[in-house]
Amino acid sequence: MARIPLEDNFNDVINKAQRGLKISDEELIKLAEVTPEQLAAVKEGKPLYGVIRRVARHLRLSPDALEQHAKRLWYPTHPMFPRGFAAFNTPHEDMTVNSYLIWDSRERIAAAFDTGANCDEMLSLIAAEKLKLHYIFLTHTHPDHIAALPRLAAETKASVWSSELEPVDFPGAQFFKPNAHFHLGPLAIKTLLTSGHSPGQTTFYVTGLSWPLAIVGDSIFASSMGGSPTHHTEQWRNNREKILVLPRDTVLACGHGPLTTVAQEREHNPFFAHPKPVNKPATPNVPENDHA
Repeated sequence: MARIPLEDNFNDVINKAQRGLKISDEELIKLAEVTPEQLAAVKEGKPLYGVIRRVARHLRLSPDALEQHAKRLWYPTHPMFPRGFAAFNTPHEDMTVNSYLIWDSRERIAAAFDTGANCDEMLSLIAAEKLKLHYIFLTHTHPDHIAALPRLAAETKASVWSSELEPVDFPGAQFFKPNAHFHLGPLAIKTLLTSGHSPGQTTFYVTGLSWPLAIVGDSIFASSMGGSPTHHTEQWRNNREKILVLPRDTVLACGHGPLTTVAQEREHNPFFAHPKPVNKPATPNVPENDHA
């Protein structure tokens, strides 16, 4: 995949956190001890670093990571896959969306994850590599992620799979449960329910390639996460407890923005760098089991 921008700017991170935690501007101004004008400027994208740090502390964001994001000091890197993995980035309205393909190089069988807005490049690669597409897996069913589903399914005859908690409205579609297992030759695929952004938002954890791979949809992005005004805490917990506990070298294939890794998001993502617990433990003398 060619270098593409981070999905969210620093002010997008602030706005997502504030909406998700249901903190009003008036509350945040009081908590962070900033002026209305300062908060408005930061939320519009003006890099007032002192204000950014003060606001971050009251939105459960890492001040250091958020300031680094605002200064554009970091962009993710990731291990290369010599074979068996491809990423596609296609425009959809005013944004771009990602889809992915994995395959077994010996048996030439493949699985797609989401379809993006256009599947031309994916179909071209399938033809060039002489692959047989067995599965189309959906991380979730938002329109930008399934726009090309009718064409991809029609041209490949692959079976379509989505979470039973978010069934796709597509003829013949099949539905999986959380922690379901699929195999593609020597490649193992496990479904992890990482709901929050949507009811059945699923992460697909793939082993057997050159690197462990997690196709995370809109659960988490490089330096951010998907928006969820109503289930923010659920999504935050699932990201932390199901994705960021995977091996540190796991490549995260996000629904938008660039590829990243577990290790980098644990260090650079404002939502998860040195995260604070959502709820304090009932017994203060018992240390928390902090997976991050």
